[in-house]
Amino acid sequence: MSTEVAAAGSHAGHKTRTGLMDWLTTTDHKKIGIMYIFFAIFNVWIGGILAGMIRRQLVDAHSTFLGPVAFNQVMTMHATIMIFLAAMPALAGFGNFLVPLMIGARDMAFPKVNAFSFWLLIPGALVLYASVLVPGGPSAGGWWSYPPLSSAQFMAGAGEDMWIVALIILGISSVLGAINFLVTIIDMRAPGMSWGKVPLFVWAWLVTAWMLLLSLPVFTGALAMLFSDRVLGTGFFRPALNGDPLLYQHLFWFFGHPEVYIVVIPIFGTLSHIIPAFSEKKVFGYKGMVASIWVIGFFGFMVWAHHMFTAGIDPDQRVFFSIASMCISVPTGIKIWSWLASMWGGSIRFTTPMKFCLGIIGIFTLGGFGGLMLAQVPFDVQVHNTYFVVGHFHLIFVGATVMGLMASTYYWFPKMFGRLLSEKLGTWVFWLFSIGVIGVFVPMHLVGLLGMARRVAYYRPEFVGINRFISFMYLGMLFAGILFTYDVVRTLLRPANATEPDPWGVNEVQESLEWTIPSPPPAYNFEEIPVIK
Repeated sequence: MSTEVAAAGSHAGHKTRTGLMDWLTTTDHKKIGIMYIFFAIFNVWIGGILAGMIRRQLVDAHSTFLGPVAFNQVMTMHATIMIFLAAMPALAGFGNFLVPLMIGARDMAFPKVNAFSFWLLIPGALVLYASVLVPGGPSAGGWWSYPPLSSAQFMAGAGEDMWIVALIILGISSVLGAINFLVTIIDMRAPGMSWGKVPLFVWAWLVTAWMLLLSLPVFTGALAMLFSDRVLGTGFFRPALNGDPLLYQHLFWFFGHPEVYIVVIPIFGTLSHIIPAFSEKKVFGYKGMVASIWVIGFFGFMVWAHHMFTAGIDPDQRVFFSIASMCISVPTGIKIWSWLASMWGGSIRFTTPMKFCLGIIGIFTLGGFGGLMLAQVPFDVQVHNTYFVVGHFHLIFVGATVMGLMASTYYWFPKMFGRLLSEKLGTWVFWLFSIGVIGVFVPMHLVGLLGMARRVAYYRPEFVGINRFISFMYLGMLFAGILFTYDVVRTLLRPANATEPDPWGVNEVQESLEWTIPSPPPAYNFEEIPVIK
């Protein structure tokens, strides 16, 4: 793909604001993307500290650090924060910043809606955090809030109601953002950018936006019905009023399992840029990569009930969802094969982003084997609600999404700020975090196989040794997070050192439009709209 300049005219000037007011009132997709990312960094530290509290409680079999009620609240808040206030905003941040640049647009399709989507996160986060401070804060229901545990009979007080309202607000934000991504990608590509020339990162976001648009309204409806049961006395999920608690589980997991791919597919797009760039080769099998993204997105909606194998669903349904869960490994395997083939015979540069991508391939593949095991009904019944499931989910979520966000930060940081992060510190961050991820979540599979239940504040004494090892390995992830945050802050305070358009020297291979403009990009992105040929 090559570009030439079209006579599209220069970008009209905006009313200029400076300082804090500029950030508070901006509709520039780049600044909104950066605010998403720093909002996520703030919340990932809160969620990470809560994870540390969980690991401190589990150092001993009968620790008094947290009581059972506080432990359940910490567990619920940790999961909710990490998914809705950390992972999804961080991914939206990179999507907001990069998608218009990659398709040759000057902004998102609806700039004001884009800003509104971000600022909705603030009241959503405030209501969520406040839910812990009132009597009856979210606890027994977990981050999924299954009834009857989340019903008013079991959880009196406003805490659970506030948790529900917070997630509805955050869901509205994501749906508005998804619509914006869809319209931007479909209607605002540069002249000559046919679908066969769309960057894989943009393809990943197109599929992600469709998944958000189709799944989040279902979850929002389930939350609204749960809120109605609690506050208005309706009976959607109350057996005494001819309701069905299993209905909530179906509605929740119709969102909950696609959510796994919503937070992973954008990372697939990231790897599809970084790996070829630092292998000095074009990506292997572009069409196959695009097709596999769509197939993963499709099957993501076909497997939700494998979370319900122990809920008494029909045996024929068990068979269908078991087969569908195994089938989703095929397009995932295609992607891994394409990344490996993109490196084969290449001249690999082991930069920090490349190291993270290689680590992701290994850890994600390891976590995928756990998913294949859980797709087998007899095995799933045995390990359901144990730490095997916790270990599998976190090996995928942390080993792919969080490490992918770190790779994205190291790779696109110079494009955002005109500054390169430290390669030396980045190597330390990579090794500490990777070893920590493996040391924390792989042993969880083992302790789950041995029978340790999830979401328990106290456990049998024979599990003390392995839990202490897990808690110790958590420190590696903690130190990696500290070094990463220090490097980001330190680099931002230093003079710019990478203002050229392509500081990595990758665009000759990558041919992606963001590397053709200055770093950081000007407010109007492109002086003249590029034409692709």
